[in-house]
Amino acid sequence: MTLKVGIDHYCFHRFFGEVYPQQPAPPFTMTLEDYLNFAAELKVDGITLESCFIPRRSDAGYLRAVGAFIADHKMDCVWGWGHPDGLEGGKNKRQYREMVKEFEYARNTGATVMKVVGSSLMFRKEPHGPQIRRLTRMFSEAVRIAQDYDIKMAVENHIDFTHEEILQLIEGVGSPYLGLNFDTGNFLRLLSDPIRGAEKLAKYTLATHVKDLKVQRGVSPEEWYFFSCTPVGDGYVDNRRLAQLLKDANFQGFLAVEIDFLHPDYDNDEHAAVRKSVEVLRQIVSELS
Repeated sequence: MTLKVGIDHYCFHRFFGEVYPQQPAPPFTMTLEDYLNFAAELKVDGITLESCFIPRRSDAGYLRAVGAFIADHKMDCVWGWGHPDGLEGGKNKRQYREMVKEFEYARNTGATVMKVVGSSLMFRKEPHGPQIRRLTRMFSEAVRIAQDYDIKMAVENHIDFTHEEILQLIEGVGSPYLGLNFDTGNFLRLLSDPIRGAEKLAKYTLATHVKDLKVQRGVSPEEWYFFSCTPVGDGYVDNRRLAQLLKDANFQGFLAVEIDFLHPDYDNDEHAAVRKSVEVLRQIVSELS
């Protein structure tokens, strides 16, 4: 089996209107079509679509056209829901109803995996046990709907839970329709070793966010972006070992480059960082083939 390489929509969040207070405004804006064309130019194997950046997501015809473009370029598709806080640790029933509505949107694009968010950085200091119990109940209901659509959910570790806690959640639900969107950087930000996490979670992984990170000087370690994104290969994550573990687990998805807060060493140029990351991941995949 040869691993696949892709990119995530969220790499370009600044260009879609979400600029963090610590970031400069982008030099231009992007449309969904710009993102799709960039992915096609890179000839990646897969893309993630972030629902929050698709204002016409309730337009079935539009999403089918997007799905046709993706299929024509022989790319796999993951539909992403839940930014920024998702189910809020299982407390937000309205968001749960929004989440299950998105299965229809995902199906219209041809996605077979939907990335979902159970909790987030905002709730990481709240007790984790009650969050995991609430989320276990919610996802245990949602997997029945997922099965009807034949779309698997991949819950993202969202600077909220360690790999042990994610394992507890997935095994608590105990369904092939709930797995993991494995985010390397978000584990590292909790000082939860992503490679040790992959050793336990690779077999449950349905989608990925391959982030590489290094420390940003002058930023408090209490800030989530203290560990800021670099192009893959320039940071602390052992991406080759990660890829090997996923390959050994017969991972069927793609290694999706994600950048959320680009380290200032890289001149706020997400496009260049994504290009370099794709090149590095392709080299890793080639070496492992």
